[in-house]
Amino acid sequence: MTPETKLEEIFTKLAPKQKSALKNLGLRTVRDLLYHFPYRYENPANLKRIGEVFESEKVRIWGKVQKIDYEKTWKKKLNIAYATVEDPTGRIKLVWFRQPYIAKMLPEGSCAIFSGKVAMRKQEKYIANPLYDIVPCNAVPAFSREDSAKLQPLYPAVAGLSSLWILKAISKIILASPSQGGQQVAVPEFLPKNIIEKYHLPELEKALRWAHFPKTEAHASAAKKRFAFEEVFLMQLLRIGQKEEIKKTAGAGLKNLKKLKEEFLGLFNFQPTKAQLRAMDDVIKDLGSGHPMNRLLEGDVGSGKTAVAACAAYIVAKNGLEAAYMAPTEILARQHFETFTKLFKNSGIKIGLLTSSISNKFPSKVNPALSTHISKSQLLKWVANGEIPILIGTHSLIEKKVVFKKLGLAMVDEQHRFGVMQRSRLFKKSSLVPHFLTMTATPIPRTLALTIYADLDVSLIDEMPAGRKPIETKIVPPKERNLAYEFIRSKLVEGDQAFVICPRP
Repeated sequence: MTPETKLEEIFTKLAPKQKSALKNLGLRTVRDLLYHFPYRYENPANLKRIGEVFESEKVRIWGKVQKIDYEKTWKKKLNIAYATVEDPTGRIKLVWFRQPYIAKMLPEGSCAIFSGKVAMRKQEKYIANPLYDIVPCNAVPAFSREDSAKLQPLYPAVAGLSSLWILKAISKIILASPSQGGQQVAVPEFLPKNIIEKYHLPELEKALRWAHFPKTEAHASAAKKRFAFEEVFLMQLLRIGQKEEIKKTAGAGLKNLKKLKEEFLGLFNFQPTKAQLRAMDDVIKDLGSGHPMNRLLEGDVGSGKTAVAACAAYIVAKNGLEAAYMAPTEILARQHFETFTKLFKNSGIKIGLLTSSISNKFPSKVNPALSTHISKSQLLKWVANGEIPILIGTHSLIEKKVVFKKLGLAMVDEQHRFGVMQRSRLFKKSSLVPHFLTMTATPIPRTLALTIYADLDVSLIDEMPAGRKPIETKIVPPKERNLAYEFIRSKLVEGDQAFVICPRP
């Protein structure tokens, strides 16, 4: 058996519901199952006698199964298994919801250690959905505080496949020997030895064992650290590989970069910040490198990221290519369109706005200082023949009917709001590999940015334009909510505006 062995080859008696559940969880191979980690661990209490348990108490009990069966409830048609277990001090009922197969796995007369929370119904104690470990009946455990319990893993599950089934399946692969019906698998280590030693990580096979069957919380923590490191490590390798591939690719050839930058700055009616100028220089260096730009522009709201994007779009448009700017919402797309029209009003460059409900063009023939509404088909026609070199919009930009003559620059605002496939569809609208600039106002620490976006070069705008008021963020506790409402009222009276953002009902 290898990590790529199909689960259906190992578990040959799966019911149709179990096969469907495995598919829903994305579990097809041994590797998938081994990397299906617990979402938490139960830390069972000390072993207690049944006669000593109390309501609402988390307990572990040893008991012999005296009666076990399953049924379907009359009203909710819910399959349940129920059992009565006892020890020398008393008896208690156990109930498993949606797990009728438990009745076959725990035959009458068998013994086990059960763990769960004690509840009360009709003056009778019971435990719902307890975890259990079958043990020999002739080995009654010692009821003492020195009896240490191992952690019980709980797995993400779906209808037809319980956490307990997943635990037993993984146990068959990792723990059980061939003589016990198990099929242990060898999982080769792929992290370099010096990295494992440097970061004090457990080796892969040990980490898998500790993740699924930890004897202590320290084992579970060490396994979690290993797999978190592994995920970031592989992500970085992938991103660095993508970055190296980009360096081998020829980008759109652009000329007169510094001259065009000065022309663009001449359109400004304000002085850009030093941080904006640094970011513009980074972009210009990429545009002149001969390879596709792949840059992340990070800066707070109001720091001037749009002006840097406009500079890049101006240079691309003046070189006879097209630029696309994709925003996550229609409001943001309209805001960017308005900013671009103010910056480009004396440039002679045409700009389009395309969303699901709007199709505008700037400048208007009637009034060159304003934009005008045009039909969507006419806008798309002008974009296709290159008459409108800058197009701003939402997801509408990646629709099949949107065709560019020669896309040279793709810009994405808040790229984490778009899926990978959505961004790639924007790139595929060009016969050449376009330059790529993404912007975010999300404050990402530089080390984290270099990890998540290792394929991107990072520019940081860490300076606000002169005259901008600092942004204040406050958390208002519920008892002071009326003060917050009064503050909002006072600002509205002064002529200011307020946004109230609520979660979906």
